[in-house]
Amino acid sequence: MAVVTAVDLTTGPGVGLLPLVSLGPAFAGLTGGWRRTVAIGVIAVALCLMLSAYDGLFGTRRGFTALLSVAGVTAAGLAAAVRRQRREAELASVRSIAEVAQRVLLRPVPRGAGRLRVAVSYTSAVAEAHIGGDLYEVVTSPRGVRLIVGDVQGKGLDAVETAAVVLGAFREAAYDEPDLTAVGERLERALERHLTQEKFVTAVLAQVGDGFTVTLLNFGHPAPLSVRANGEIRYLAPPGRALPLGLGVHGTPGPKPYEMPFAPGDQILFYTDGVTEARAPSGGFYPLEERAGTLEDPDPEAALAAVRQDLMEHVEGPLQDDAAMLLLRYRHG
Repeated sequence: MAVVTAVDLTTGPGVGLLPLVSLGPAFAGLTGGWRRTVAIGVIAVALCLMLSAYDGLFGTRRGFTALLSVAGVTAAGLAAAVRRQRREAELASVRSIAEVAQRVLLRPVPRGAGRLRVAVSYTSAVAEAHIGGDLYEVVTSPRGVRLIVGDVQGKGLDAVETAAVVLGAFREAAYDEPDLTAVGERLERALERHLTQEKFVTAVLAQVGDGFTVTLLNFGHPAPLSVRANGEIRYLAPPGRALPLGLGVHGTPGPKPYEMPFAPGDQILFYTDGVTEARAPSGGFYPLEERAGTLEDPDPEAALAAVRQDLMEHVEGPLQDDAAMLLLRYRHG
C-alpha cells in the first residue's frame, strides 16, 4: 500500500494504480486476523479517498470504481480471515484431542523393571491433525518382563483405535498367558474381531526372564537392534518370516519364538519403520546400525534422545512417518 501510494503520488492519475491499494486488505485477509484485516481495510479506504482527491478523481467514475474495489476486496478479505480463523481453531482442537488420545493410549512405561532399564521415544510425523498407530508397552508379569512394539497399517483415528485394541489385549495376555506364543494368539483373536478388509499390524514381542537371554516373537516387524557389552552390533532377525498380526486368519503358520543372548551391559533397541525408512534430502535411508554408537550414554533416556536427535538431523526436516523407539538395557552388576 505504501509503494502504491508513493508511485501514484509520483506518476499522477494517468497510470491508474489507485485500485492496487486493495492489495493491502487482500493480503491481510490471507495472513492476519479479522481485526487486522478491518484495520488495514479502513486504512486502504482512507488512502483511496486521499489519492482520489489528490488525483482529481474524487466523485468521478474512476474514483468511485477504485473505492468500490477497495471496499469489496476488504469485505472479501474479512470473510476469508474469519473463515480461516474458525478452521484453525477447529484444527487446534482436533490436534489437542489427538494428543490427549495418544497420551492415554501410550501410557508412560516404567523406567526400571527388575534388572532392566527402559526408555521410550515417540516422534509424530508433522501432518495436520494426523496421529499414528505406532504402539509400545512394557508389562511386568509373573514370568518376567514382557514388551511389545508395533505399527498399525494406516494413520488417523482408525489406526489409533486398532492400536488400542492391540495394547488392551496385550496388557491382559502378557500377565496371564504362559508364553509369548499364547500372547500372540490372544492378539490375533482380538484383531480378528476388530479388523476389516486387509488391515494388519506389524509387531515384535519380547520376554526377559531369569536367565541371560531374551525371547522374541516377530510378526513381520523390523528386527530389533542388539548392542552387546563387548561392542558387537547385530539385528536380531527371526529364523523365518511371518505375517503381521491380523493376517493369521489366512491359515498360514504363525511366527516361532526364538532366543538371543541378553546379559548385563547389553541393550536392545526396538523401533518402528518410521526410523529406518526416514530419508535424507539426498534419498538415503537412516543407517541405524551405523549410528548405534549414539547409544553409549549411561542414561538410557539420554541415549535414546541422542538417537532421535541424530534421526532429525539426518532427515533435515519433519518426519514423513511416526517413529517410535524403545530401548531395553540390562543393568550392570
